[in-house]
Amino acid sequence: MVFKGRTVAIIAIVAVIFSSLGTALIVGEGGLIDQWEAGTLLSGNFSHDASFEEHVDKLRQAYSAIKGNYVHEINDQKLIDGAIQGMVSSLGDPYSSYMTPQQSSQFKEDLQSSFTGIGAEVSMKNGRLTIISPIKGSPAEKAGIRPNDQVLKVNGISLEGMDVNTAVSKIRGPKGSKAKLEIVRPGVKEVLHITIIRDEISLQTVEATMLPDKIGRITVSQFSENTAKDFANGLKKLEGEGMKGLVIDVRGNPGGLLPVVLEMCDQLVPDKKTVMMTEDKNGKREKYTSKLDEAKPYPITVLVDKGSASASEILAAALQESGGYPLVGETTFGKGTVQTTRDFHDGSNIKLTIAKWLTPKGNWVHQQGGTKGIKPDVKVPLPAYMHVTPFHVEMPLGRDQNSTEIKSMQTILDALGYNPGRQDGYFDERTEQSLKAFQKTKGLPQTGKLDQTTAEAVQAAFIDFVSDPKNDVQLQVAVELLKKKAK
Repeated sequence: MVFKGRTVAIIAIVAVIFSSLGTALIVGEGGLIDQWEAGTLLSGNFSHDASFEEHVDKLRQAYSAIKGNYVHEINDQKLIDGAIQGMVSSLGDPYSSYMTPQQSSQFKEDLQSSFTGIGAEVSMKNGRLTIISPIKGSPAEKAGIRPNDQVLKVNGISLEGMDVNTAVSKIRGPKGSKAKLEIVRPGVKEVLHITIIRDEISLQTVEATMLPDKIGRITVSQFSENTAKDFANGLKKLEGEGMKGLVIDVRGNPGGLLPVVLEMCDQLVPDKKTVMMTEDKNGKREKYTSKLDEAKPYPITVLVDKGSASASEILAAALQESGGYPLVGETTFGKGTVQTTRDFHDGSNIKLTIAKWLTPKGNWVHQQGGTKGIKPDVKVPLPAYMHVTPFHVEMPLGRDQNSTEIKSMQTILDALGYNPGRQDGYFDERTEQSLKAFQKTKGLPQTGKLDQTTAEAVQAAFIDFVSDPKNDVQLQVAVELLKKKAK
């Protein structure tokens, strides 16, 4: 989704996987966006730099040499696009990018039409298309895609050497079609093969529910145009029902619009405290403060994980450092930069990182070569079964066989209470009896073999299991924390 004028941003998901994860900035007169739109951020001091003219002359010579001597016909636009793409790529910044007129037009058309895809945030890291986070409830999440997965191939086509926009175009497709991904996952030796059925991606970004003991839960899947308003409505609804504590769940939330997260901070961060700061290339800082006078009359916790990025981290840091509210879960992704876009007259555009964002205490959470992010106050790692790899069975598997598919099945059966006795991938007699018990429960033929029908049933039961709040370990820890504070 792209917003023009003073609100300039690109946010996630919908029509395709897209390398956004950009937090846009709205500032006062003379601020970063004003400079960008006035062109001063692009022009800099080049007009006073004699060496710049030499570089331009070098570009002219290269252009003339190619146009005059290259054996094949070459389109002028293609040369210019390639030059700009090369400049942006040379920055080595996964969050800066250039879209040709065709790519930009396609992206805008996608956003205005079907909203179908697999639902995940990506960036290009070390030459590989890397998952930042799958969107909650998306086909990507349901298929088992995780943060930091690296996509090698799509439907047999290698993504090696492609820029992010070209790689993304290989993943997009109509609803119901298949995207067969080959993935390298940190900590897993073998290449994973995951098939995702493309589908419509829900635009609903806020879900407010009341849990037992009057504990409210608001899940925010991304920060889009209406998220702050929907959050306010959800908060009002829960407060009207007598909420005694609030869990804000931004796990797997890849970010979005900065103005939106600032508006949400205005509803939550008390005493008009600092919410965040930005710092430009010259070290100039701008501070943003909350508009809320008094704290809410109930305790608040925030659920975070490795997929909580960008605007999610802004919210989490503001609530942690200025609100005094604890974070529960895992260390966040670590994306601490600000991007904005500028359109060119031919319909192409450039997205550049123009600033850092800092937490209220001045910390920069950006990961550079290693994990940084925001650490939770209460660390709650995910159970082993949450790391299970989705599997597909082509031929039935049974006694005395050994495979990663069997290992995944054993892990799931154990989580579901069928107690296979081992989770090492070896199919023994106890595993067989455990599987037969599952098949009986689900009304399947009790063959004791893992065929495709049984595999699908096992994984469907697992999705239902992990979707139940009672089985969400991180959520339950957050709830217990709130209940203690409420007393």
